[in-house]
Order: sequence, then C-alpha cells, then structure tokens
Amino acid sequence: MVGKGLSAWITRRAEYFIRMHGRWAGRNDIEQYRARWMERGIPGGQIDRVAAFEAVWGGLALPPSPHYDGGPRTLHGDMPEGPEPDWLFEAGAQRTALPYSFVIGPDGEFGLEAGKWVALHASVEGWVEALALADHARRCAVTTTMLRGAAVDDLELDGFEAVPEVAGLADTWWRGSDSLIAVYRGEAEVMEAPRCRTATIYAGLDAWGLRGLDDIPTPSK
Repeated sequence: MVGKGLSAWITRRAEYFIRMHGRWAGRNDIEQYRARWMERGIPGGQIDRVAAFEAVWGGLALPPSPHYDGGPRTLHGDMPEGPEPDWLFEAGAQRTALPYSFVIGPDGEFGLEAGKWVALHASVEGWVEALALADHARRCAVTTTMLRGAAVDDLELDGFEAVPEVAGLADTWWRGSDSLIAVYRGEAEVMEAPRCRTATIYAGLDAWGLRGLDDIPTPSK
C-alpha cells in the first residue's frame, strides 16, 4: 500500500511495483523535531514539506536503481537545509558511499546534491515510476545495451516519445516502436563529469514489454 496522503497519481505499473517489491520499514515522527529545527531558523513551511513527504513515502524500501549505486536505501525525510530559494531536504540515506546525497528540491523534485544540486525527476513519483519501468523493461527485453560518455549524446531519438510518467529532468525515458531507452545524466551534471553520462537501451520489446500495465494513472490506495 502506498503511504497515506498521496495526492499525485501513479500508474498501475508503479503501484504494482511498490506492492510486489517494496516494503515499509516505518515512518519517522517529524513533529518531534519541529521545535528544535525552528530554533535553528528553519521555516515552519519547510518542516511541513518534510512531514508531508514522510507521511507518504517515509519508510518505503524499493529494489535498487540500476544507477546511482541503487539510490536511497529507504525513503526518509530529514532536516531541511537552505537558504531560499533552494531549500532541500534529504530523501533517504545512500546504500553505499557516494560523493552526493539524495534530496527533495524546493518544488518537490527528486535529485542529487553535492555542493550544488541537480533534479533528476520533477517529483518523487517520477523517481518511483522510473524504478518500476526499469524493473519491467529489464525483465522483458531481448537485449540490453549500455552506452557511456559521449556515446549518450549520439543517441538517435527520432521516432521515440518521452515517457511522461517518469517526469524526467536530468534523467529521461524514451519509448520507441520496439524499445525503451533510459538516459541518466544526473551524476554527470552534479559531479561535472561528462564521462558519467549513461544510457540503457532495452530492445526487442513487444506491446507488453513497451508498456506492461497500462499507463493510465489511477489514484493510489
């Protein structure tokens, strides 16, 4: 079951992914930190954002992402860091030692922070949708090819359409007639290391492989 209070919609594919492969480790009580955080000058509205995130996603552990060394171990909100306009808060601790953190941006984006921050997806839902799609594509593809560095910029995406549910920013997904392509630029941007750009091509997909459970968003339970 997806966390209480989810206002955005997710696809049936992502809902199935959470139900079948996710587990809930328990949410943190953000209110216990409110007075202490406000003493440190953190605005109440920013604390409200952490509390809202925790109410929906707090304690959710999902299978590893194919990149970013798997992503957060468990989704959990932590103390916001400012100042305006880019108040961020941690989205969950890393699974392995990394030179960046996973954060929620000022407008709810899911991204990376390492001195500067880069938004991967326009929402947490987008990050979860991308995990669900990667899991589905991996299971259905006849062949899987990974590109790195400059080869990513040479990808020919004519005839492909952006996959809207992943709400892609630095990271995007593209759907063609028989393949899905995932493009990951977040690590390259936050670390200013173009060689870290990657793309994965999932080829040989039939209609089910391209979409799985239909893409019609349904209110999460």
